[in-house]
Amino acid sequence: MSGALEKALAAIAAGRIVVIAGDALRGGDIDLMIAAQHVTPEAINFMATHGRGLICLAVTPERAGQLGLSLVNPGTARQTGRPFARSIEAAHGVSTGISAADRAHTVQVAIAAGASNADIHSPGHVFPLIARAGGVLERASACEAAIDLARLAGAGDAAVICSIMRDDGEMARIDDIGELLAAHGLAVAEIGALIARLEGAEG
Repeated sequence: MSGALEKALAAIAAGRIVVIAGDALRGGDIDLMIAAQHVTPEAINFMATHGRGLICLAVTPERAGQLGLSLVNPGTARQTGRPFARSIEAAHGVSTGISAADRAHTVQVAIAAGASNADIHSPGHVFPLIARAGGVLERASACEAAIDLARLAGAGDAAVICSIMRDDGEMARIDDIGELLAAHGLAVAEIGALIARLEGAEG
């Protein structure tokens, strides 16, 4: 396993935010990621401040089924690179729903062991993504990578991700965020390295 991937997994296990790079399906967009079980209002606020993209909850097909969620666009012809389900809100314990605390609460409600469709309302301010069952080996995107990384780190099987936007409004690439990585000590998980790790484990 690469040293960089090992550092990222250790950070995820410790409840920290990392960067996922190498999403070929979205033109190289990069994402902030935290294991959903470790999400806090502070983590959501960090993503909103430094990522500035849409804050999404990546879940397995099993979790989506448990919550009564399905793909908004189940076909492949007009996919955007993100497998969206309908947006959600916790049924109880939120006010406007969009504050960092409310969104963190919605995530925690959605990933609770016994959660069901009764625990969430739609539309809301958290955007679920339904990963492929085969993970990143089936679909090499940040959604699947985030779940596989959480699993490898022993941090559950759901993750919160947020794409990173540059100051000028364009989507960032890894070369654009050197200062962010240094300022916050963020580890980087390359999807290619994750695929190599998982293929090696299967071999």
